[in-house]
Amino acid sequence: MYPDVQLFIDGTWRDAEDGRRIPVLNPATEEEIGTVAHASRADLDQALAATVRGFSTWSRTSAYERAKIMRKAADLLRARAAAIAPLLTQEQGKPLAEALMETNAAADVIDWFAEEARRAYGRVIPARATGIYQLVVKEPVGPVAAFTPWNFPINQVVRKLSAALAAGCSIIVKAPEETPASPAELIRAFVDAGVPAGVIALVYGTPAEISEYLIPHPAIRKVTFTGSTPVGKQLAALAGAHMKRVTMELGGHAPAIVFDDADVELAAAQLAGSKFRNAGQVCVSPTRFLVQEKVFDQFVDRFVAAARAVKVGNGLEGGTTMGPLANARRIPAMEALLADGRKQGAEIRTGGSRIGNKGYFFEPTVVTGVDRSMRMMNEEPFGPLAMMVPFSDFDEVVTEANRLSYGLASYAYTRSAKTANAIAASVETGMMTINHLGLALPEVPFGGVKDSGYGSEGGAEAIEAYLNPKFVSQAGL
Repeated sequence: MYPDVQLFIDGTWRDAEDGRRIPVLNPATEEEIGTVAHASRADLDQALAATVRGFSTWSRTSAYERAKIMRKAADLLRARAAAIAPLLTQEQGKPLAEALMETNAAADVIDWFAEEARRAYGRVIPARATGIYQLVVKEPVGPVAAFTPWNFPINQVVRKLSAALAAGCSIIVKAPEETPASPAELIRAFVDAGVPAGVIALVYGTPAEISEYLIPHPAIRKVTFTGSTPVGKQLAALAGAHMKRVTMELGGHAPAIVFDDADVELAAAQLAGSKFRNAGQVCVSPTRFLVQEKVFDQFVDRFVAAARAVKVGNGLEGGTTMGPLANARRIPAMEALLADGRKQGAEIRTGGSRIGNKGYFFEPTVVTGVDRSMRMMNEEPFGPLAMMVPFSDFDEVVTEANRLSYGLASYAYTRSAKTANAIAASVETGMMTINHLGLALPEVPFGGVKDSGYGSEGGAEAIEAYLNPKFVSQAGL
């Protein structure tokens, strides 16, 4: 059964003060499956006051104790994964196997940051005179406001939540209204593990109203956001006006480069699996497939075959490998990109249409004959759409890979170590994975450059955004 999701404020699960609720739809059926509480300004004020008190408590809790509680939360999440995954599938649409993988992966993220809590080391700087100690200590930045999207409702919350708690910060999470139950269960694991009241708040509501109130508020010291580049720029500007530290993980339009010496079978199989994961609603999804001319036809044929083998359906049904798009807005968005492409001569090799008239299902789609003026080659499609583009030489593919203002993820396949090193050095990107799919592990950096944002949500770098370095110089008397 899908629950009616509540807010979590000052250690209590409760409805909004004014009783407002938002319907939650199953994207596979378009039916209302539950509701989520809509926070009012009064609810936000209570969350802000509680998070200040929570910060006072949590920042004085030792890193050792914080890590113990976090590891317990990870254990609880794993134990509950089989119950949480169906909620995630119902509200977001992804196949149950992917939902289970996301839930268990979140536990791994928590474990990683729990250990990072105990390793947020300072340093001693050699002094210029005797009797003087020069120390750098790291202190939590303060209460955090986190804003997360619907495509990975658990994954996008857990990185921000875990980094903040590891550093000793309190946090208000504004989770997605379309997919509210699974992030609520993530936070329930932390609460049940013993995180004190006030350290975590969970709110839902009108995104613009909540961000415009929380970001400028003097209680908030850091802002972290995952979402589209246009919205990210607006929130970063608002945070900048109030001198708030910001982490931005924004959109992408990832190039996937296949050189003519690559293992074409491997590249097509891996990249197709990555493309159609979560129905292509992934910020790091490979999107522009740049394939050297000699192997272009071979790669396209293999990729089209893989796309046609995808079983689209309700994520709760056995055998489904791709669920629906997450909401009604994504169908016309996909149709508009393809209509623009067709008008300019693009060829749909497979897919290209909505499936049925109930549920937001869309065919895995492969397009050739694309032109760089087409919208799909310039706008993040955020759906199961793959564009195939031939290239002749190294310089040409680097120019195309770097043409857009995005710089989040990139992919390359080659048997040449020289080519691998050269392409890694030449593409303007926050992440590149070569000859395999190696992104988004807890222990590695996760973030972009250019219009794809700044800051990292993974690896040892991630916790630094939640810490202030303080220099202390002390002379003996």
